[in-house]
Amino acid sequence: MARLFDLEDSGYFYTRLQNPTNDAVAAKIAALEGGVGAMLTSSGQAANFYAIINICGTGDHFVSSSAIYGGTFNLFAVTLKQFGIDVTFVSPDATEQEIAAAFRPNTKALFGETISNPSVEVLDIEKFARVAHAHGVPLIVDNTFPTPINCRPIEWGADIVVHSTTKYMDGHATSVGGVIVDGGKFPWAQYPDKYPGLCTPDESYHGLTYTETFGSSAYLTKATVHLMRDLGSIQSPHNAFLLNLGLETLHLRMPRHCSNALAVAQYLQAHPKVAWVEYAGLESSPYYELAQKYMPNGTCGVVSFGIKGGRDEAIRFMDSLRLAA
Repeated sequence: MARLFDLEDSGYFYTRLQNPTNDAVAAKIAALEGGVGAMLTSSGQAANFYAIINICGTGDHFVSSSAIYGGTFNLFAVTLKQFGIDVTFVSPDATEQEIAAAFRPNTKALFGETISNPSVEVLDIEKFARVAHAHGVPLIVDNTFPTPINCRPIEWGADIVVHSTTKYMDGHATSVGGVIVDGGKFPWAQYPDKYPGLCTPDESYHGLTYTETFGSSAYLTKATVHLMRDLGSIQSPHNAFLLNLGLETLHLRMPRHCSNALAVAQYLQAHPKVAWVEYAGLESSPYYELAQKYMPNGTCGVVSFGIKGGRDEAIRFMDSLRLAA
């Protein structure tokens, strides 16, 4: 038991650190994404939080796309500032030079969403990866909307992938959850001054150094044995069991989600009371070409649109809406 707690042996001894059900489901998601490993969390927000603070501390900075889920935006812009971690937001459509201009000497990561929630803008993953790697930092991508069925960001240069498994992965509205997938390719050890948490001894584990002991899994191991140990946002093993049932049909559900969404988007585009429609599957979308590059088999089931007449008419529409089927 002492060897397990000291990370000298691998095995099961405390569910917050390791659980056989969670590990099996996390391994399945890691395989889907093409990563070296994964860690389940209690929510997608917990996954985003852990992904950043695993490498950022007081006095650090990171850069994020501005087109992200509102809850994540507030986590980054408000809550992380209380930890002394600063963020600069950039447009996902910004040039490489504009993104690079947001970097500082203390910048530790670049973050974006494959398809933004709910504005459904498509991230140019390769562009963001080039900027991140030119500055010696990892690219973290939230891949919730397309799922690995439609896009595998690690293959396009992302280093860390996060998900809210609550959405498509679960698929049946049974459980809240999140996941962090480690691509295992970022060379943390080349930047010991930038990432001391990974590259210098951890006194809470008797001086163990993650990059030396765990190699390509250093980032994920630290997130598990340090952050999950101390902060505890573990996914319930029963929820992991339910998530696994959802994963069994993910490859069948995603094409249907996409075909349904495209039909809705086309209907709305032709409707006289609709001012605009944003769905990357439409050839009229400014993100159509990017979607064809990164997600040729489909994007997601979310459509964003506006009602003619502005805010008042949009509110009247929402107040009148009873059922969409």
